[in-house]
Amino acid sequence: MCSRYYMDQSMAQELEILFGRLAGRSRQGAGFRPERIRSGDVRPTDTAPVLAEGDGSPYCIWQRWGFPGFPGSSGSKVIFNARCESATEKPLFQDSMYGGRIVVPASRFYEWNPGKEKHTFFRTGSPVLFMAGLCRQYEDGAHFVILTTEANASMKPVHDRMPLILDPDDVVPWLLDQGTARTLLQKTPCLLERRTDYEQLSLFTDHYR
Repeated sequence: MCSRYYMDQSMAQELEILFGRLAGRSRQGAGFRPERIRSGDVRPTDTAPVLAEGDGSPYCIWQRWGFPGFPGSSGSKVIFNARCESATEKPLFQDSMYGGRIVVPASRFYEWNPGKEKHTFFRTGSPVLFMAGLCRQYEDGAHFVILTTEANASMKPVHDRMPLILDPDDVVPWLLDQGTARTLLQKTPCLLERRTDYEQLSLFTDHYR
């Protein structure tokens, strides 16, 4: 499950380094502009940068988070996650799995436990998390969803699902190689650090006692 994540300039700078390495392969990648990324939370229906494939090379493009809901559902209802276990079978995601794989960069993401307590997940020593996703074209442009998988040990105390986190070396194969992408659907994400709002408040209070 992932319903909100955060971006900042450290993440943008790391993406600039990534696209610098890819510049020889992709003119679009060479034109990546980190200054367009503003620090803040990203929520479903927001527009955000994703990494996509074009002409055999990765590039950065802005898409809207969430596939429109089914006919008859509320206009504000969107589908913003897809399960790895059924992504290759469900009609809504099947075509995207073969021709619309993307990567969603984030500094960190949030999850709430059954007690409605907010937890922040991030990776120590890395300013960016690469979350696997899928996209589709609609009348108003491209929309994306984030793929989720079974929670690993760092996530299970809070929720039984989590985003499919890719290692940096997995990003290009996920985008460009169909066989590798299918294998990565079964990947167990790396362990993440967890922080709560309560812990942050406690640290702040202790510092000023």
